[in-house]
Amino acid sequence: MSTKPLDPQVVLNIDPYLKPHIPAIIQRYNSYRRWKDLIQTHEGGYEKFTKGYERYGFNVGPNNEVVYKEWAPNAKEAYLIGDFNQWSRTSHPMEKNEFGVWEITVPPLPSGLPGIPHDTKVKISMVLPSGERIERLPVWIKRVTQDLTVSPVYDARFWNPPASETYKFKYPRPPKPDNLRIYEAHVGIATAEPRVGQYKEFTKNVLPRIKDLGYNAIQLMAVMEHAYYASFGYQVTSFFAASSRYGIPEDLKELIDTAHQMGIAVLLDIVHSHACKNVLDGLNEFDGTDHLYFHEGGKGRHDLWDSRLFNYGSYEVIRFLLSNLRYWMEEFQFDGFRFDGVTSMMYKHHGIGTGFSGGYHEYFGDNADEEGIVYLMLANDAMHTLYPNAITIAEDVSGMALLCKAVSEGGVGFDYRLSMAIPDMWIKLLKHTQDDEWDISDIVFTLINRRHGEKSIAYAESHDQALVGDKTLAFWLMDKEMYTHMSDMTPMTPIIARGLALHKMIRLVTHALGGEGYLNFIGNEFGHPEWLDFPRDGNGNSFTYARRQWNVVDDPLLRYKYLNNFDRAMNHAAGKYGWLDSPQAYVSLKNEKDKVLVFERAGLLFVFNFHPTNSYTDYRVGVEADGEYRIVLSSDEKEYGGFSNIDVKTTFFTTPLEWNGRKNFGQVYIPSRTCIVLAKV
Repeated sequence: MSTKPLDPQVVLNIDPYLKPHIPAIIQRYNSYRRWKDLIQTHEGGYEKFTKGYERYGFNVGPNNEVVYKEWAPNAKEAYLIGDFNQWSRTSHPMEKNEFGVWEITVPPLPSGLPGIPHDTKVKISMVLPSGERIERLPVWIKRVTQDLTVSPVYDARFWNPPASETYKFKYPRPPKPDNLRIYEAHVGIATAEPRVGQYKEFTKNVLPRIKDLGYNAIQLMAVMEHAYYASFGYQVTSFFAASSRYGIPEDLKELIDTAHQMGIAVLLDIVHSHACKNVLDGLNEFDGTDHLYFHEGGKGRHDLWDSRLFNYGSYEVIRFLLSNLRYWMEEFQFDGFRFDGVTSMMYKHHGIGTGFSGGYHEYFGDNADEEGIVYLMLANDAMHTLYPNAITIAEDVSGMALLCKAVSEGGVGFDYRLSMAIPDMWIKLLKHTQDDEWDISDIVFTLINRRHGEKSIAYAESHDQALVGDKTLAFWLMDKEMYTHMSDMTPMTPIIARGLALHKMIRLVTHALGGEGYLNFIGNEFGHPEWLDFPRDGNGNSFTYARRQWNVVDDPLLRYKYLNNFDRAMNHAAGKYGWLDSPQAYVSLKNEKDKVLVFERAGLLFVFNFHPTNSYTDYRVGVEADGEYRIVLSSDEKEYGGFSNIDVKTTFFTTPLEWNGRKNFGQVYIPSRTCIVLAKV
């Protein structure tokens, strides 16, 4: 093997408790080595292997000939059909090679133009060994469209715009962001109007908001084409097609390029954990078998998601998936990926009916799915080799050790993992615990309970909580009073005052203590009213709740602006002082009686008073560095919906006496349900 073996000592230097599992870690690493060397030997390495989209699907040659290739080993005959040949099932037969790959070259027209016109419909028609004829959408197709007035089934289109209509990228990718602050967005719901939003609208109307709020990355959901809009984009049918609901591929390229102009990285929510089970417009039963891209039988089906599971041990499946990553990076200039459903990929039980205690045996025992883990190792290694600044994020609930360590160190190779326990904690607190019974130590434990040396993305609430049947934090906090008392023209009721205060405090403590990155779902930054409900039979296919009501945050009379202002100030402070990219915070005080939390990070002093009624004057807080401090962020400012009881112009001087394990102390005024951040002058 040309890839170097793994030195077990490298793993033990990271975590000596992994010693009993060294054989399992070496075994999976050796499997990764075999794959990488196989790719090197037969394909010349990642560079060529991950450009499968230039070999498969439709590609236009130098003389405008159109070459179409498709892997369908079970088919006995195959024909290319479409508008270009009046859907003739005999005029354009394809030839099959020894690997089960079908191919046809469509010569150019006498005029020199391609024989298949741009944006016209195409399909592959195949005859099976049984004699049955089936028709499918090409697997590597780059554009599919849906006309719901005719059928919910998608049509495949040959996408080959003339040079004058092809988007040319103008701006380089921004530098890889540190202090990663992610704005998670869905283009379709990003309009205030009751319809599907468009890429161009997002570029014009939403990107400036994201930039203003201080986010340096966007995570785009539901871009890979999916037949069912209400699936939130997680039932993918065409993996190489940017969703046509929101516009044409060139519009998405413009969106990404404009974000780059603003210095914002763009991440794609990639779904390689499963695929939609649709047959007519998906990958399922593509060549008449149930095991072309997927495992056959029960192993190839996810019981909860009602979808198909990839066979990560198949050479052509690995080519397809790695090429899919490369395609989005290369053709659309994405900056990285958030991998969905990583837990399902790494375990044979897919996380169904299984809790994780944190015991290492759960990660490396018989339940580990080596093929899935090795695919993720290859994916991370390939992307970081080809694009050294690429960002990869794992959605994993298990806490898999080494998930965010380099593949060369025995890891799976991700840059970040999502801290999925944090939003669950906040919801449980708000649902089940009175404010004066909040356990500060438990809150802190959940926020800092992450693997040392592996980066985490913290978030206060998930996109799933916004869906109908659940509630956002703002809704849990303020409920029906959001409809009646969010205007400055109405009294500040106790419920609204509490809701605004805790919304800000929960966000800041999560941001500052919870990880090495932060994520917010579109609209939650200002406490978006109401839930998210995509059009479906159960709601009369209504778009009423499948949108974001920007009007409420833009209305100067409404209190949503206060939360938006605080979110902006918090992100800009994080960017200025760099706390997300700093070592984990030192927590000096968790006072259960006073409900006060004090910690230091990036040279800043954070003080939170979660007590529902008690305010504290001259409250003594420990701090390591002596000197003069000023408040750089206070949740109590009027512009953030506070009461301005804290004088932000006050200067604080330390006293050189040890307090709470710190060398110095200062004294602050910290009113009920407020938080302040102090920086050394």
